[in-house]
Amino acid sequence: MKQQYKLYTAENHEVWSILFNKQMVNLKGRANAAYMEGIELAGFEPDRIPKFSEVNERLAKLTGWSIYEVPGIVADDHFFELLAEKKFPATTWIRKMSELEYLEEPDMFHDVFGHVPLLVNQPYVDFLQGISRIALKHIKNPWAVELMSRLYWFTIEFGLIKEQNHTEIYGAGILSSIGESVYSLESPLPARKPFDIQAIFDSPYIKEKFQVEYYIIDSFEQLYHSIDAIEVQLEVALAKVER
Repeated sequence: MKQQYKLYTAENHEVWSILFNKQMVNLKGRANAAYMEGIELAGFEPDRIPKFSEVNERLAKLTGWSIYEVPGIVADDHFFELLAEKKFPATTWIRKMSELEYLEEPDMFHDVFGHVPLLVNQPYVDFLQGISRIALKHIKNPWAVELMSRLYWFTIEFGLIKEQNHTEIYGAGILSSIGESVYSLESPLPARKPFDIQAIFDSPYIKEKFQVEYYIIDSFEQLYHSIDAIEVQLEVALAKVER
């Protein structure tokens, strides 16, 4: 499928504008520098929905990645296959004006505003591609897919990063959420722990409410250089189950 840009209504663009402007204010001093730079490099504008073809031209020159249009949530095998091919799956529909504060299923604002800016960062996308290849090696094993999904969840979706002794956001699920972008950094309720592969493997994730724990990386290079250790620890975890 392709993004039918001409079919977006004035309300669609207004929804994007409201969410974009509110969240850009909200993320000031909270989002990591690479993400904020990625907003500009991807060519995002506050008053109109991004045109995927234009964004893809920019991404192609920077990291070779692209947005790949999908109708909604895709199966695990297809999801990881796309990521391994440097294609990030994104929906083309955007929430209604009545759904500004809460949406059950991720829409284009989450997929594009939350994820795409960091696709300009090479270590980040190399990590994304690396964990996808590991997942595909074990795609027929439900427990392996579950563990790799936890890793994806606590990094790509809900990860925090420490930059210059200041904890900031890089996870798309937080970046696209007005409430969680404040809660993740400022609430006394959740635990904030150093990035730990085994701890993440041991932590089921939550979809229906804000997270009870977050994992903090030191850099995107740290994520990328963890790929070999992830594969080793996954093999160990799978071997324990098979005994």
